[in-house]
Amino acid sequence: MESGSRLESESWVATRELLRRLREIMQDAGAIQERLNQIVGLIADYLSAEVCSIYASADGAVLELRATKGLRPEAVRRTRLRVGEGLVGDIAAHARPLALAEAQAHPNFAYRPETGEEIYHSFLGVPVLRGGKVLGVLVVQNVVSRSYSNADVEICETVAMVLAELIDRVLDAELGGGPEAMPLRLLGTAFNSGIGIGAARFHHKGIVITRVVADDAGRESDRLRDALAAVERRVSRRLADREGGAGRDDHEILETYLMLVGDRGWRTRIEDAISGGLSAEAAVQKVQNDTRARMLNVKDRYLRERLSDFEDLTSRLLAELVGEDGRAANGEAPRDAVLIARDLGPAELLDYDRHGLRAVLLAEGSPTAHATIVARALDIPIVGHCPEALTQIQDGDCVIVNGDLGQVLVRPDESVRREFADNLAARAQQSARFLELRHLPAVSKDGIEVSLQANAGLLIDLPHVRDSGAEGIGLYRTEVAFMVREKLPDVAAQTALYARVLDEMGDLPVVFRTLDIGGDKLLPYFDLEGEEANPAMGWRAIRIALDRPELLRDQLRAMIRAAAGKDLAVVFPMIAEIAEFDAARAILDEALADAARAGDAPPRALSVGAMLEVPALLWQLPALFARIDFLSVGSNDLFQFVFASDRANPRLSGRYDALSPVALRLLRQVAEQAAAAGVPVTLCGEMAGRPLEALAALACGFRRLSMAPAKLPLVKAMVRAVDLAALQARLPELLEAEAGSLRAAIARHARDCGLTCGINCGSET
Repeated sequence: MESGSRLESESWVATRELLRRLREIMQDAGAIQERLNQIVGLIADYLSAEVCSIYASADGAVLELRATKGLRPEAVRRTRLRVGEGLVGDIAAHARPLALAEAQAHPNFAYRPETGEEIYHSFLGVPVLRGGKVLGVLVVQNVVSRSYSNADVEICETVAMVLAELIDRVLDAELGGGPEAMPLRLLGTAFNSGIGIGAARFHHKGIVITRVVADDAGRESDRLRDALAAVERRVSRRLADREGGAGRDDHEILETYLMLVGDRGWRTRIEDAISGGLSAEAAVQKVQNDTRARMLNVKDRYLRERLSDFEDLTSRLLAELVGEDGRAANGEAPRDAVLIARDLGPAELLDYDRHGLRAVLLAEGSPTAHATIVARALDIPIVGHCPEALTQIQDGDCVIVNGDLGQVLVRPDESVRREFADNLAARAQQSARFLELRHLPAVSKDGIEVSLQANAGLLIDLPHVRDSGAEGIGLYRTEVAFMVREKLPDVAAQTALYARVLDEMGDLPVVFRTLDIGGDKLLPYFDLEGEEANPAMGWRAIRIALDRPELLRDQLRAMIRAAAGKDLAVVFPMIAEIAEFDAARAILDEALADAARAGDAPPRALSVGAMLEVPALLWQLPALFARIDFLSVGSNDLFQFVFASDRANPRLSGRYDALSPVALRLLRQVAEQAAAAGVPVTLCGEMAGRPLEALAALACGFRRLSMAPAKLPLVKAMVRAVDLAALQARLPELLEAEAGSLRAAIARHARDCGLTCGINCGSET
């Protein structure tokens, strides 16, 4: 043991000496190319490698050999590989190291005859990263077949951290101030609808590591501990400020954040990097890079999403270490800003003034990540899966984010900018007028009454529900509160949550949907037992609840306790067979009996419903109506299954229309059967919040719609403006169409009624 410790200590000393000499070369006033040549020679000697090479990328798409010891000198500036091409390109594409004893046997090996590398067998390459961006690749090679150790990889990654500063300087000089300011159109995935125009503001872009190497490891460890303590105090203060007062879901997010601060494995890896000669801030960034590379290759979607949580913490920690005040993006967001980030952690979006943000643009992200959930609650347009955002947009660029279509316009010309600005101004004026209607009834021009309710899933939704003029919550998605926690909330915690919802809504009705997890909705503490080929149609929602009845039983117990002396409405999701509803209802009855035996006050009234999302239920509606008090139609899943069209696949987003004759015949059939059975039916999916689609649903016989609070004023304005009976009378003729969409015909009717906002013939309003 003593001998091993001595060897380890000697290794750290040698590594620090290497870093010291690298730093001296980088600070030299000589030509940059000469310094690069010295660096590759120094690294090759230290690692006993015949070859050391540095590749750099000025445009983020092509890697160019910039310096080498061991390969042919004439290959410098001539050998180029696209990102993703060859071993070097693979490292750049995935931002992860690659160590091979026999490089030429690897399927990604790309031979470049001008380099003379055919005599070298083993290969070790690591990405050169700075600010989360891949600037290049550092490579060492040996003639013999050599199995590189984890220590070798660690050393190269540490060297790459130091090297990043010089490479960044080289690329900045060659770019001459960045790419030409030409207009660009980028594509991503729509995470939350809406349009935002503003100046690009990069999240945490200002945090740049300038001191990479440190001689006093003890002092750096002390700095790390102080910074961690400061971050923990800052978050704890925010948590205390929100305790009891706002009672919002960001309380859960902040508690999750404190758990990350205390992650021992993460802190140990940073301490190890400090022992290797890095400064505290460089060690934090190195572990961030390592964590990103490792987690991006994990198949489990929840684990990949947790990467954003650690990157949030890393950014705050770096801000403390480099002397910032620890707040996101150095504090207050400017007015009219489009926030751009690789990803956002669980608390970062909460740091910004919502009124200063016009949109959020993410290189990565997820529709189910914490930041996306919060953005929806705050009605901020958000587009994700747009990696070009980090390389093609400059700080301060004008950016238009179209959250309806997943499109991003960068540096648009004046006419395009003016067109969008005019459109937004018109929308704002319309919205202001529509908000004036919030206390007026939703009654059509011909006297047909409609109930407009809101969808919600977080406590921070509730003020928006009331402000919108909703007649209640037609769908409370209980799984959202579970998704922002790191552990399963017990019955007491759930009871407090549901009681708060009911208290906030007062006499307005609330329909609680039991957990709809699985598919794209993942819980950190719930094992879904492996990847599924078709998760949307897999083990999710009521299927999980019936296989894990204690989960459903606890949730129903909490709802019953929360609704003591009040009305309780519960709806079960994704019912495919009558037997599933019967089994869920039996668990509810057991929970009611348990509450009675415990002496708990029962709900004043109880109503139980089912979600119509699985087409198989269409042929069981008469039997279902005899069992339920109400029916909720989830149009998102229902039409996804009807058309066998993944709604998360952008290639299919415009292929099938909810206003096709097939879809509307289905909705009319459901509405007619429900009316005949005397069972209220509500349309709850995104279709309900789009004025044209909502109008079609009303023409099909629906009289209850539930939607995002922000959509409700626009839909109410539509209801009050149209002659609904006239469209209903014309609908049978329209439904005779063999194929196509009725969108244009319904839009013409709306225009004839004088409605112009939200009735464009696109798939989104």
